[in-house]
Amino acid sequence: MPETAPPEAPLNIVLTGFMGVGKTAVGRAVAARLGREFVDMDDLIVETAGMSIPEIFERYGEDRFRSLETHILRQLAARRGLVIATGGGALVDAANRELMTRTSLVICLSASVSAIEARVRGDATRPLLASPDRRQRIVDLMNRRAAAYAEIPYRIDTTDRSVDEVADMVIDLANRGLGGVLRLPVATPHGAGYDILIGSGLLGQIPELLAQRDLHGHVAVISDEHVAPHWQPRLEQAFRKAGREAIFVTLPAGEAHKNLSTIARIYEELVMAGLDRRSIILALGGGVIGDMAGFVAATYLRGVHFVQVPTTLLAMVDASVGGKTGVDLPQGKNLVGAFKQPRLVVVDPAVLATLPAAEFRNGLAEVIKHAIIADPTLFAQLEGDGPESLESLLARALRVKIDIVQRDPFEGGERAHLNLGHTFGHAFEQVSGYRLAHGQGVAVGLVASAHLAALRGDCSPALPERIAAVVERLGLPTRLSGLAPEAVVRAMATDKKRAGRRLRFVLPREVGEVFVAEDVSSGQVRKTLALVLD
Repeated sequence: MPETAPPEAPLNIVLTGFMGVGKTAVGRAVAARLGREFVDMDDLIVETAGMSIPEIFERYGEDRFRSLETHILRQLAARRGLVIATGGGALVDAANRELMTRTSLVICLSASVSAIEARVRGDATRPLLASPDRRQRIVDLMNRRAAAYAEIPYRIDTTDRSVDEVADMVIDLANRGLGGVLRLPVATPHGAGYDILIGSGLLGQIPELLAQRDLHGHVAVISDEHVAPHWQPRLEQAFRKAGREAIFVTLPAGEAHKNLSTIARIYEELVMAGLDRRSIILALGGGVIGDMAGFVAATYLRGVHFVQVPTTLLAMVDASVGGKTGVDLPQGKNLVGAFKQPRLVVVDPAVLATLPAAEFRNGLAEVIKHAIIADPTLFAQLEGDGPESLESLLARALRVKIDIVQRDPFEGGERAHLNLGHTFGHAFEQVSGYRLAHGQGVAVGLVASAHLAALRGDCSPALPERIAAVVERLGLPTRLSGLAPEAVVRAMATDKKRAGRRLRFVLPREVGEVFVAEDVSSGQVRKTLALVLD
């Protein structure tokens, strides 16, 4: 294989999508016009294996074929300046998809079922289409792959377009300097849904991203005194370059200011700036800013557009997704709020460069939580060397929350699972006078929840130690000092997740399975607190 291209070479252009959509023909045309090397992955697999693809399937099965695909993808991702046509299933694997979207401009070609059926008619080299009813087999495979293809950020329908027309569109995307973006679509109950875009450098593209979604109104960027000095200048420059108006509202930092007095101040700024119902509230900050900005967007003029640009790991993987907004009252956290779905969430990992190490670790608490809830592979990665990249960590954690909030958008049932560790954690925060960081409270809350489950016989006695080991390995606390157990119990009585007079705890049965317990006794809670409070 040729040597790695110099770093100044352009990103690879990767064409993926279902079989018969034209990946090879379009790829060859694009490569010829750009003077780039063209790589057909199927040809490379045949060359590497020394046998045809049907022979690989017949002798070794699909798993061996997918292993070869992954091996070759990793080789190609280390190079630049190529035009690559993948097999239809190459990027169905999440790790492969994350790798290529991070390192390349990935474009998903699509076509109608009828067009695909006509294009592959008589082709005996496609073992996955071996079926008496080839059309139904195409439909079934397309449905199985739909969610994976949906994460490809750029899409071109080839059904009624010539190879040259599609090549023109691919080259236009390449000339615009696009690439390195993963798209996680989120369905919402009363709308078209929204995208979470993950990609380094996206902060500077926000005006274009807003315009792509027909968001052309006046923008109010709400941030805080910690974040604004780092990232507000870049946003200001991006809006000036795009010829768009934006005002910037900078608030004091911290949970102590997440209250109705601060909300009133934001309303005053918006009224003074003349923002109307076409306007956009853009949250630039962590979870506190996202909660307040979202609440303002839900209530100002009975609702305006909302965009999230989280700048902390905790907000990226948790607070920015799901539409929950709110502010605190003296009696407890988030007791006043509303559901407000964003129109867009932009996750730029580059902004984490200025995040203090302690805050990054706080965000890892939510990553651990999501892994315990529904991603044993991510948990195993956290026990070992970690995910392959920061983008992969973000994407895996986000998928857990996305899947849950799509199934339960208004906390009718399963969404309660996302409160794993939070009944304990919120009480720890409240009793500390909010001096304890949210991530630290959740980290100890995760350990406490496992201890409570073990005390009740709901999980293996080894699970609390396993969870505590990961929490400690990632630099988070497993115990707290200076908090009175009885004060913690009293704080739980105001938790908004209680059911009447009963507390609801989300507890783990094992990594990857949690449940809601409403029959927890006060004695069990006190015994648990004795294990995590000094």
